[in-house]
Amino acid sequence: MSQSSQRTIHELFDLSGRTAVVTGGGTHLGMAFAESLAELGASVFIASRRAELCQEVAAGFRDRGLDVTGLGCDAMDPTQVEGVIAEVLQRHGRLDVMVANAGGHRTTRHPPHAPLDEFYAAFEMNLVTTYVCAQEAGRVMLDAGRGSIITVGSIGSRLAMNPRTYTPRFQRSGAPYLATKAGVPNLTRALAAEWGEAGITVNCICLGQIPPAGTDPEQVEIFRTMNALQRTGLPQDVKGAVALLASDAGGWITGQEILVDGGWSIW
Repeated sequence: MSQSSQRTIHELFDLSGRTAVVTGGGTHLGMAFAESLAELGASVFIASRRAELCQEVAAGFRDRGLDVTGLGCDAMDPTQVEGVIAEVLQRHGRLDVMVANAGGHRTTRHPPHAPLDEFYAAFEMNLVTTYVCAQEAGRVMLDAGRGSIITVGSIGSRLAMNPRTYTPRFQRSGAPYLATKAGVPNLTRALAAEWGEAGITVNCICLGQIPPAGTDPEQVEIFRTMNALQRTGLPQDVKGAVALLASDAGGWITGQEILVDGGWSIW
């Protein structure tokens, strides 16, 4: 038997001695991604434009004995992403995992009434940030001959937004968000194809509705009833997928979409 086949499942998931960057890591699901990797032993750097928030969140993780550092970074700016990676390399000498989680949805007007600027903003928030993070991490990982890049899509990468699943308060156009999020899985596949021989895995986690704290209870209830499991998604529900794709347990998985949506997309 080969050495890899003799490793236990605990050893395969162990991230001790490895480093990870999570963009958009100071809030909600970014925090869950970071927590998962840190709990498995990785040194994790969370980064977003809200540097003080990331530092505060990181301090909370460190109080629990987890190795998490908070940094400021605009993921649309290659220079700033490169700076975060340089910080990781300076402290640890390696970059093993990039979770390109930064993104968002700000569109409020429907296409006939929306300026083109809203589409460009969605393109930058969701697709440009993903490409920049993958590109900057890829440069380091190609030299090292190893690494895992994890992009973050959405059920909106595959499906249109059903207006009947939103209360009037949440009604808005999904077109720019859905179009730009749809590009994330195919960008993922393209990079996986180009970088596979170098030992780099590139995969996409497509997330369902996991409402943040403070979401209108009526809206939360609609989200609950729309998925097959008939329960509200929680931040902890994303931890397993990122752990698999970041670790050696998922070392033979690349170019794939993993839908974490409670079964929303099965019908």
